[in-house]
Amino acid sequence: MINETMYQMGNKLSVIRELFSYGLKQAAVVGKENVFDFSIGNPSVPSPKAVTEAFQKLCAEEDSLPIHSYTLARGSVEARAAVAANLAMRTGTLVRPDNIFLTCGAAPALCAVMKALSLEDSEILVIAPYFAEYRPFIEFSGNKMVVVPADMENFQINFPELEKCINEHTQAIVVNSPNNPTGAVYSYETLSKLSKLLKAKSKEYGHPIYIISDEPYRELVYDDAYVHYIPDIYPNTIICYSYSKVFSLPGERIGYFFIPDCVEDGERLYYAASGAARVNGHVCAPSLQQKVIQICADVKPDISVYDRNRVVLYDALTNYGYQCVKPQGAFYLFVKAPYGTAKEFSDRAKLDNLLIVPGDEFGCPEYFRASICVSYDMIIRSLPIFKKLIEEKPE
Repeated sequence: MINETMYQMGNKLSVIRELFSYGLKQAAVVGKENVFDFSIGNPSVPSPKAVTEAFQKLCAEEDSLPIHSYTLARGSVEARAAVAANLAMRTGTLVRPDNIFLTCGAAPALCAVMKALSLEDSEILVIAPYFAEYRPFIEFSGNKMVVVPADMENFQINFPELEKCINEHTQAIVVNSPNNPTGAVYSYETLSKLSKLLKAKSKEYGHPIYIISDEPYRELVYDDAYVHYIPDIYPNTIICYSYSKVFSLPGERIGYFFIPDCVEDGERLYYAASGAARVNGHVCAPSLQQKVIQICADVKPDISVYDRNRVVLYDALTNYGYQCVKPQGAFYLFVKAPYGTAKEFSDRAKLDNLLIVPGDEFGCPEYFRASICVSYDMIIRSLPIFKKLIEEKPE
């Protein structure tokens, strides 16, 4: 006997992966240069030189055994100390290695924290538009996912709707800033208002309501946008992070969850999340990647390529008449479909081998997502298709 729910999960690709797979097949038919694939957030900038050199140096060492040996489940002391020192430098707060648990990317970190918060009838809130994988993370960690309708004007937080969603079962709210798919960065005003609301609701219901801050795009910000350290604004905040985007290492899988000392019942939560990671099959994050992070924790990425792509695509689309809030971070544009639903618009675009992701799985079916981590040349060559699609109103 096979679990039908798991079968359906494994047998159905996400719309992003489906489009990406379609693009690979079409490239074999019409040529790679004739497929304009804006579907997937796969970094298109090489890893920073220091990261590549760290891999090369480590792999060239004569004694390779330490590189590939087990570490502690939470990660080596040295790697966690490097991460803690980087966070302390960035935030101006005390961060101990024991606050850090290294994981195979942000996804397992999120899953472990969510499972640690799972109680009978527990709920975790997400703010539309949201990263589509939050649904399986939340639901299969034993929680119910509750969607807060989007603030369509600025893609900050729709506070009247948020307040309606919070109840005695609310364990946490997921905050993703810079946001996938909108590129929005939450302002200090937004986060302060959120803090005030959550403190009041925590007091009303007699238990902490945590923020789970999902931060894989933390360093990818433009136009002097600033990503706030949320524990300074709302102490009951857990941070989940990945080096996939910042170091262009999406296939290498290294990240962490960080539970600051200011978190209520933080030590118990840390060990509960550690136990949840164990139940999910975690042994330790890859030791080679841990050693790279140990060396490169303070390295910063060059985001000028993404910024150029962001500006040229945003300027062109808005000039053609598309509606889009200019992204301040990450590497996506979230654009309102000009006619009908985004799914209908995406299907039309697909006929011209222009692959854009409809926003249904993000909780905003009126919008589509276009990734800017693509080649500049592809963006330029795709612009006539975007222009044609908005000029040709379907019957």
